[in-house]
Amino acid sequence: MNSERTRLAALYGGLLVMAGVLLLAIVYLLVSEGVYAGIVTAVAPAVPTARMDVGSVPAPALPTSDWAQTAVMEPGQYAVAQKVSTAAGDAALSQLLTVSGVSLAVYSALSVALAWWMAGRVLRPVGVITARARRLSGSNLHERLALKAPPGELKELADTFDGMLDRIEQLVAARQRFAANAAHELRTPLAVQRAAAEIGLADDPPPEKVAWIRDKLIDTAADSERLIEGLLLLAVSDEGLRRRERVALDETTATVTEALAAEAEERDITVEVTARPVTVEGDAVLLDHLVHNLVANALRHNHPGGTVRVRVGPEGLEVANTGPEVAPATVPLLFEPFRRARARRHAPGEGAGLGLSIVASVARAHGGDVAARANPGGGLTARVTLPTRLPAPRAEWR
Repeated sequence: MNSERTRLAALYGGLLVMAGVLLLAIVYLLVSEGVYAGIVTAVAPAVPTARMDVGSVPAPALPTSDWAQTAVMEPGQYAVAQKVSTAAGDAALSQLLTVSGVSLAVYSALSVALAWWMAGRVLRPVGVITARARRLSGSNLHERLALKAPPGELKELADTFDGMLDRIEQLVAARQRFAANAAHELRTPLAVQRAAAEIGLADDPPPEKVAWIRDKLIDTAADSERLIEGLLLLAVSDEGLRRRERVALDETTATVTEALAAEAEERDITVEVTARPVTVEGDAVLLDHLVHNLVANALRHNHPGGTVRVRVGPEGLEVANTGPEVAPATVPLLFEPFRRARARRHAPGEGAGLGLSIVASVARAHGGDVAARANPGGGLTARVTLPTRLPAPRAEWR
């Protein structure tokens, strides 16, 4: 920052010195133009009337002013007055140059000092931002600049930096929770597999026990495989789209709901689909996972005899279901990895808590957005808005 301060001080000081030099030059020119005539007018009445032997050349008339009248002098008087005025004018201009030079030197020194002080004052917020930014690390991301300064560019820069820190802190916290939850979720099936293997190998187990252990290991391996697949899909969608193609979102939705029809019938849930033709530019595989996760989540978090309503159109994809009541405060948290509306019971068919987080990640990768609200009678309504080829205003919640 010292180099910036030096450059700013040199710039401000140089401008002030140049302004001082220009001012003194203007004053000197204006004074030198009228100093001789003014002195002649002032000294003319005091010149002796004795004639000098200079011939009979008529004396020119002196300039007039508000306080002096025209004086008519003999040729000798005019020569004496001219010599006196020239000497006095030269002395006055010499004195003016001396005083001006000393004044300019003092003014230059004061200008440089003032420029150095002003540069330091202007750059002080930058020093504060730099010092606090250097102290930031993963352990104190909660600290903020909170710069106290009048509105301006530096204040706006500090506020923008604080906003960036907010986003970084949220991202780091989310990644830390994700890593911790992923480790916990992966540790649980491994512990179950180890316990089942130890129980099965402890003694000579009967065939029915071996069959139970085999089924348990297979189910645990399937859960681990689904969890790893979900983590990989989440990582891929977070990286963004590698390819884009035209995808008929209505046809994708119809295909997904048909594939989940057997599960819906098994759970005694009615699925109602309303689809209008709409095309999305994106990845067909990721969009298929987005629709599948939304519909599957609506089926699994429902009750027997419930309904799932799926609507597709230019305004986006909306999936609403019946089911247990969801606290409105917990709805935004459901889109974070491993977040569930209820505590995990490790029941058969229970997901890993990645469904809605994958939906949000895929939507972001396509330049869209996802939102949800709790239904008054129970259940959840989730809406995904995606850029489509049909210009349509975003519909309001009804």
